[in-house]
Amino acid sequence: MNIALSSVFLLCIPITLLLASALSGRLSDRARFNNKSTWLIKLSGLIVVLYITALVVSFALPSLHADAQYISQSRLSLLMMGLVVFMSVILIAFSRNYMAGEPRSGTYWHWLLNILAAVSVVVISNHLLLFWLGWVSISLALHKLLTFYPERPRAALAAHKKFLLARTAETSLLAAIILLYQQHGSLLISDLLSHFNAVATNDNLQLTTVDHIAAVLIALTALIKCAQLPVHGWLIQVVEAPTPVSALLHAGVINLGGFLLILFAPLFIQSTVAQWLVLIVAGLTTVMAALIMTTRISIKVRLAWSTSAQMGLMLVECALGLFELALLHLLTHSVYKAYAFLNSSSAVYEDMQRRLAPAANPKMIDWIVAGVFSSIIVSMAVMVIDYQGVWSVWLLLVLALTMLLAQRHSDRLRSSMMPVFLLSILLVISYSGFKWLFGAIIPATSAMHVEALSAVDIVAILLFVSLFVLNWMLRYQPHRPSIHHLHIALFAGLYLDEWLTRLTLQVWPVQLPAPSNNKVLDKATEVEEV
Repeated sequence: MNIALSSVFLLCIPITLLLASALSGRLSDRARFNNKSTWLIKLSGLIVVLYITALVVSFALPSLHADAQYISQSRLSLLMMGLVVFMSVILIAFSRNYMAGEPRSGTYWHWLLNILAAVSVVVISNHLLLFWLGWVSISLALHKLLTFYPERPRAALAAHKKFLLARTAETSLLAAIILLYQQHGSLLISDLLSHFNAVATNDNLQLTTVDHIAAVLIALTALIKCAQLPVHGWLIQVVEAPTPVSALLHAGVINLGGFLLILFAPLFIQSTVAQWLVLIVAGLTTVMAALIMTTRISIKVRLAWSTSAQMGLMLVECALGLFELALLHLLTHSVYKAYAFLNSSSAVYEDMQRRLAPAANPKMIDWIVAGVFSSIIVSMAVMVIDYQGVWSVWLLLVLALTMLLAQRHSDRLRSSMMPVFLLSILLVISYSGFKWLFGAIIPATSAMHVEALSAVDIVAILLFVSLFVLNWMLRYQPHRPSIHHLHIALFAGLYLDEWLTRLTLQVWPVQLPAPSNNKVLDKATEVEEV
């Protein structure tokens, strides 16, 4: 009985959101729709209750046949549904005030709730067709919100590029689904994962050519969904959408590429071609997007480039077999990016404070002390947890802590170094603890572990070191002619989006709206220049 009961509670969440979406669509005019109406509060409370109930039933009465259902009750699905519910409550609460007085608020709520319902379907689906339909529904509903202000040419062009790329990703995913069904005769995700886990643990079994092709198509879908270079431009240009839409996109929807690789980890990690495709494309995106972000002054644009870089790093973690770390990255990035976008109005004040009280440039001794201390505490963490695996991710942690400590260890801030040292130790402990905790959520096989200093690990090390060195030179050696030229190229985004835009308009031309002469900036287009 518990099999049907817990699934029913999970399924009630997207159904509830869809019913609320239909209601808001009917009350689309401003006179009849009240953004601050109590039904939105009740909706938030209801989905929270449904999720908690499903969680309690699932753990209190574990099912012996849960894998045979269309609704997944895996720990990964339950955790992702928790993130969806959390984000839904936050976005509903924020949007009630943000969209107050908007003439088309009913339309906004209709498509927002549609997206939340579709995301819910994707994360709890155990059937590939249901998974794909939810995936497509997310993209189509998001297109309506990205063009919420259709009179803006920049937003229309970005949405047009996103529309074409989304169709490409959906076609790639559908092709992978068809191949997997033809090869294995099942559309249940749990059945497919059981087979790939068996292949990973049995030396007599191997992936077929069809499986490898499906893995590459899944990897390609993830790269497009996560806005990796050179198909990143739309993500940078959709900042003209309402701020809650930006938060929804950057904190939720774009993470689905990472979720896709985590879900199909047993297949992806056994396909060398798919693994290297993700490592090279996502690795280069991580480095370039992070460097380009440092040249931007617009808060929302910096956050957009940051999202592209963070998604790249998350995919690199998948390519390294660190799926538990990728899941942790997905969750923490979602929460951070939602806060960053919804709190972007205060970013100007914070940046002014930094400009009025700049820290002195670190000296060579500062870098040495920071590097030695970071290496010591990270090495201790590795020994304590008896870590066996790739070294690149730990090197990245050392480099990040070195940068943090050296920038704080200046003549003006030496008196405040002890809190930073303690914070560094806390970060390493937290990182190690959460990595172990999320490892219990992702069932790992021996094939999912990449060996230390393997070719994949070495390439990742080179990428991380390059990012650290180039970032250091851009920040502390800007007077060098070569660095100045690099800064100009980075400011132009390496001209990658211009190439893609021309290609997109050649493949499918679009009539853009004429630029508006209205000088009044409404709150949906507040992009602070600091």
